[in-house]
Amino acid sequence: MDTCEHCGKELKEQANFCWNCGNPIKDIENEEFNVDSDDLIKTVKKIIHEGNVRRILIKDEKGNRLLEIPVAIGVIGVVVAPWLAALGAIAAIVTKCKIEIIRIKT
Repeated sequence: MDTCEHCGKELKEQANFCWNCGNPIKDIENEEFNVDSDDLIKTVKKIIHEGNVRRILIKDEKGNRLLEIPVAIGVIGVVVAPWLAALGAIAAIVTKCKIEIIRIKT
């Protein structure tokens, strides 16, 4: 097992951040953009299929977090389906959303 360079604690497998001190373990890249609610589900599906995404945050126009989708490597399909249902409900309520994507730099 690897250890954190900052605090020396043992790291959990496939972690992006140290559970103890919060420092990034891997090169993480954040991307944020606005999308109309009509395109929300289509856009999230496209992001998931890109493959290097670890987490997707859906926020309202004010920046309040509405939904956080953890994206595990190789886990798509059945596990993602409930999240897409929740996205449909969000899209029905808000007009514009902000999507924040947390990726691992390759």
